[in-house]
Amino acid sequence: MGFASLPRLQGLFAVYKPPGLKWKHLRDTVELQLLKGLNSGKPPTPEQRVRFLLGPEEGSEEKELTLTATSVPSLTNHPLVLAVGRGCRLLTDMYNAHLTKDYTVRGLLGKATDDFCEDGRLVEKTTYDHVTREKLDRILAVIQGSHQKALVMYSNLDLKTQEAYEMAVRGLIRPMNKSPMLITGIRCLHFAPPEFLIEVRCMHETQKELRKLVHEIGLELKTTAVCSQVRRTRDGIFTLDSALLRTQWDLHSIQDAIQTAAPWVAAELEKSLSPGLDTKQLPSPGWSWDSQVPSSALGLERDARQ
Repeated sequence: MGFASLPRLQGLFAVYKPPGLKWKHLRDTVELQLLKGLNSGKPPTPEQRVRFLLGPEEGSEEKELTLTATSVPSLTNHPLVLAVGRGCRLLTDMYNAHLTKDYTVRGLLGKATDDFCEDGRLVEKTTYDHVTREKLDRILAVIQGSHQKALVMYSNLDLKTQEAYEMAVRGLIRPMNKSPMLITGIRCLHFAPPEFLIEVRCMHETQKELRKLVHEIGLELKTTAVCSQVRRTRDGIFTLDSALLRTQWDLHSIQDAIQTAAPWVAAELEKSLSPGLDTKQLPSPGWSWDSQVPSSALGLERDARQ
């Protein structure tokens, strides 16, 4: 395969990050595998181009200079692997589109720690017998409502206009600039005290903010709670379904993943970065939790500390 594969190595792809594996180590491993794949093949024959050289005419004793056509190697297409081609620019576009991400967050009722993690320094223990699924659902609804109000504020939209109202109904409102974590959807997936599992759809989040969210849910329930796991299941249009496993971190699999994702990436960015309401409104995948999104995913599973 080798250098002949370079034209197909332009774009975005996704890999699955096992728990405990640092993302920098993952990136270096994938880069090494790509280089091995590229170097395993024969380099392409240098392209030839016509160039006119000034010099004395061959076989002539005169010192007059003439133009001679000759063929020399063209070095302008010399391959140099830095990231994955135009994918670097696409990553910037995805960031500017403020696309949402999905997480599953696991919590544990009955204790509080200094860093909101299960294995952090214990600060307090509390009872949780009074907590029910119905109470948890009510708290999650309140959280979602308050964050939706914040989303409208950071979007700088006037909801009195028909166009803005339609975007709000379709769930297409996005903040204009960087903002605190904004939750566009949250629900409980599993409740078996002291454990519970919630699904969070959000943007501009950090791992610490997601852990703190569990802590705040515990306080609203008149108890305490810590976070035991944070797992990203979707990043923009990418989901876990087609993320490359460690055994697939090779040139051929990465190229196939890039080609599969390319049309979906282009379509999403065209939709998300298109101007609306005289501003750069930034749509993203729809609200329905059950919607099927084409994927080649940046799926990251990490423990609550990472």
